[in-house]
Amino acid sequence: MQIAHTATTSLTNATVALREQLRDQLGEVLDPFDADAERLAALRLAAVPAVGTTAPAFVLPDVHGEQRALSALVADGPVVIVFYRGAWCPYCNLQLNAFKDRHDDIREAGGTLVAISPQTPDNSLSFAERQQLPFIVLSDVHNAVARSYGLVIRQGDEPTAIQRRLGIDLEQINGDDSQELPAAATFVLDQTGVIRFASVSSDYRWRVGPDEVVAALRDLH
Repeated sequence: MQIAHTATTSLTNATVALREQLRDQLGEVLDPFDADAERLAALRLAAVPAVGTTAPAFVLPDVHGEQRALSALVADGPVVIVFYRGAWCPYCNLQLNAFKDRHDDIREAGGTLVAISPQTPDNSLSFAERQQLPFIVLSDVHNAVARSYGLVIRQGDEPTAIQRRLGIDLEQINGDDSQELPAAATFVLDQTGVIRFASVSSDYRWRVGPDEVVAALRDLH
């Protein structure tokens, strides 16, 4: 199943509320971010692997430096892969905390959840510990894996400069100055590594939540 980024999801109400909260807090400062999100939303991500195809293989370090191979993960059962932009992204935090709250349901449905971002391992570790995330968090420095999934987009210069003034330095967080980030994406893989569910949006303000993932996992049985 492929979910279009215009669809209503189990996180729609929460993301709308978050956007309103950010608008109340930041006012006009948010305008360049919304403008950039609209620009990104118009991008066509043509190279994203389709439902029914085998997910690109990868090996990435987790927050403790252990190399985690997708092949080993799917050998234990279905895998949920969530690409997120970073610990600084409020929409990513919203989504990952929703998955945290439903992690037991995901496990009961047979899934192993893996969250991937371009943050360096040290920054990923700090995030995982601070949020007490119960699932696997991997560091995809320079977006090598995100690129193989066709997800890499470049954040605009103006929001990046504003972030820096607000104390969010992507160059320090990600270890490069590319301003490249993964699109918001969630995949559910069966035990053979074939993609059975996909949700991809270059507009980072739109997300699927645990309801969609748990349903996709249950459909595998």
